[in-house]
Amino acid sequence: MSLDSDSAAVASTSRDWYFPSPPFIHNNSNSTKFPKYPRRFPTNPRPSQHLPSDSRQPFGGVSSPNSSPPFRSVSSSTSTSAPHRAFNHERLRRRVDFGRRREKPQQNDVNEAIPSVSDGVSRRRSEVSSAVSGEKFLGFWGNGFNVRWKMAFFVAIATAVFSSVVYQNFCLHIQVNELQEHISKLEFTFRAYNLSDSMELISSFGQQSDLHSKSLKRLALVVSLTLLSMPVLAFKYIDYVSRSRSSENISEEVSLNKQLAYRVDLFLSVHPYSKPLALLVATLLLICLGGLALFGVKDDSLAECLWLSWTYVADSGNHTDSEKIGERLVSVSISFGGMLIFAMMLGLVSDAISEKFDSLRKGRSKVVEQNHTLILGWSDKLGSLLNQLAIANESLGGGIVVVMAERDKEEMELDIAKMEFNFKGTSVICRSGSPLILADLKKVSVSKARAIIVLAEDGNADQSDARALRTVLSLTGVKEGLRGHIVVELSDLDNEVLVKLVGGDLVETVVAHDVIGRLMIQCARQPGLAQIWEDILGFENCEFYIKRWSQLDGMHFEDVLISYPDAIPCGIKVASLGGKIILNPDDSYVLQEGDEVLVIAEDDDTYAPAPLPTVWRGSLPKDFIVPKSAERILFCGWRRDMEDMIMVLDAFLAPGSELWMFNEVAEKEREKKLIDGGLDISRLVNITLVNREGNAVIRRHLESLPLQSFDSILILADESVEDSAIQADSRSLATLLLIRDIQAKRLPMVTHVQRGSFSQGSWIGEMQQASDKSVIISEILDPRTKNLLSMSRISDYVLSNELVSMALAMVAEDRQINDVLEELFAEEGNELQIRQADLYLREGEELSFYEVLLRARQRREVMIGYRLADAERAVINPPSKSERRRWSVKDVFVVIAEKE
Repeated sequence: MSLDSDSAAVASTSRDWYFPSPPFIHNNSNSTKFPKYPRRFPTNPRPSQHLPSDSRQPFGGVSSPNSSPPFRSVSSSTSTSAPHRAFNHERLRRRVDFGRRREKPQQNDVNEAIPSVSDGVSRRRSEVSSAVSGEKFLGFWGNGFNVRWKMAFFVAIATAVFSSVVYQNFCLHIQVNELQEHISKLEFTFRAYNLSDSMELISSFGQQSDLHSKSLKRLALVVSLTLLSMPVLAFKYIDYVSRSRSSENISEEVSLNKQLAYRVDLFLSVHPYSKPLALLVATLLLICLGGLALFGVKDDSLAECLWLSWTYVADSGNHTDSEKIGERLVSVSISFGGMLIFAMMLGLVSDAISEKFDSLRKGRSKVVEQNHTLILGWSDKLGSLLNQLAIANESLGGGIVVVMAERDKEEMELDIAKMEFNFKGTSVICRSGSPLILADLKKVSVSKARAIIVLAEDGNADQSDARALRTVLSLTGVKEGLRGHIVVELSDLDNEVLVKLVGGDLVETVVAHDVIGRLMIQCARQPGLAQIWEDILGFENCEFYIKRWSQLDGMHFEDVLISYPDAIPCGIKVASLGGKIILNPDDSYVLQEGDEVLVIAEDDDTYAPAPLPTVWRGSLPKDFIVPKSAERILFCGWRRDMEDMIMVLDAFLAPGSELWMFNEVAEKEREKKLIDGGLDISRLVNITLVNREGNAVIRRHLESLPLQSFDSILILADESVEDSAIQADSRSLATLLLIRDIQAKRLPMVTHVQRGSFSQGSWIGEMQQASDKSVIISEILDPRTKNLLSMSRISDYVLSNELVSMALAMVAEDRQINDVLEELFAEEGNELQIRQADLYLREGEELSFYEVLLRARQRREVMIGYRLADAERAVINPPSKSERRRWSVKDVFVVIAEKE
């Protein structure tokens, strides 16, 4: 038999057994050295001599003649009878028969390798038997332990034994590969002497590399399969342990699969990037395992297989060029895993995009703005407030207003869009959140806002003010600090002190409810005053501004009054008094360094002092004392601040006046509410209370009142319906129309010219005639309702929500104005008043506005505008103040004067 057939026999023998042979056991004394190759092949080959029989020895090791390996024989004819021979390379000759020489040494090598393999097998069997006996001993020894620990210890021992067996298997396999490689080297050595076999020598190199590559590919395939099977084994073990626990009724402990599910869920929920990280790890594992598996079934290199694995993962159609069954199975498996990976990736990307859009839709993203106006809360006043802020920012090209409330962002944006305001370049940004949570406040950049407006909630006054107080506490707790000031709308005057105590210097308060009540009383006594307040508080016409002018230092206030052709000075901010604002100061006051001038102007950049004009002062009429007479006033409805309104009326009205209160509140309960509010009825000096119970929208109830005898009627937004602006306005309109109709039927008909677009015979004309006899002031909450009243001209009105919004916007733009408003709305100090022209001039007298203004200074008043007898609206801060005109005693002037 030739050497090639012997090699094939040995290779086939190694494949027939599960455990390959161990490495050779080298002996330094008996081992034969490898032959040294000559530098050149002999040109004259000589006949070779047979080697002596006693020199037989296998290549690379010592033979074991006494051992009888359990392997089957490689060759039935030559494996036992052929004599062993050793080669002496120095006496090799070409004429020797190479077939016979190759046969016997090769057979000798195989025979000597077989005992080594049998020894390895016997050793491994002994190790396995000892491991099994150890396992039995462990089971016997662990009877006293918990089942959980016994099972864990058993699994650990079994895992160790399995790992040892697998390791020995891999080691023996590597040793077989080394033996085959050694045999190939011997074959190459013998073939090197044959010049005619040069082509076979080259092929032997290829076969040697192919054998080594095939061994690596098998190893890669085994490793990939082992790694893929490990998760399955782990899950099976967890399921087995969980079942064993449930069978033992261990109710105190949670099963392993539930614990594992909990840990995975906790990891995915706590760490924000856990899902992308898990997807990345799964992708890398799929590429690596798929590359190893492809390396085991393809002839390409490992790097090329890894690249192919990535292409199969990225595109499931790239494996169509696979031809072999193994390649197709592996490539289909990788492509199927790639589809799962990209499906999960698509789901993660879709979820991330949906979550981002959902956060934008619900207003969860952060507002990256500065010097913006922040509004916290939502109420009926928001529309008017946004409109006023937009008008105030028009001169700057627009601004940023951020609204945060506990409402859905889409609903807020839809409600703002329904307001149909022209925002004039101002952007309104809505965010959902609670002003009581610091994280939500940081989301709207509260620390960078130039003004923060806290709106009062609709409903109970005490609850609304308590929430405003908690909001102020949250704002003062911002770690970054606040750049702007806080404007808080309160519902009850009694809570103002507490809010200012908490907020300190950062807080400015506007007590809306009490302000509107006092304003309605002023408007009832002086018809037309509501429109003047709208012009002063709103940013559409003229408003208050404070600015320092150094060129006015050392000038008397009387001269300052006529120094502004486009503005009207009405007060001084005194620097020596810590910035206190004095309205209507004395004429002799001299402006000092640091003092600022309070004016009424169209805008902050539309006025400047000018040289003093020449003005003739003149003299007042001799009799300028306005006598007071007793009045009869009717209140329709009930407000929370009724006691404050009664005390204001008692201070303003003449002795003998009567106040009729007509509402649905029972008389006993009515007195109790007034007493709880701090009103002592016995201390009223100038007025007498008359109580009537009834519904103001029922005609027969109203007909029981002497409506034609009242000087002023105030229709209040009743406490029971003030939460709904539309319902409150509807009730007020119904009451107004019923009162005017009853008055028109009771008053004698007077024929006069048409008034406006309505004739005397129409029902509105009759109501207009009735309005000449008495003044009706209606409290309107919705600004859209004022169009109905302004067209009919049958009643004056007070836009309570709009006036409060104007005051909030003005204080938000300049917090110093709050001191001015507080004094104008307070019970003491200065206030806006409407005066008859005969107090300052005579009929037909021709004077300039400056001359009338200086005459008003003789009464310690600051004149800010006028309304002509045939005009519907007053003119505040009139232009051309030096121009003379003819006045009528029926004209009226608007002044700032001390309360009488």
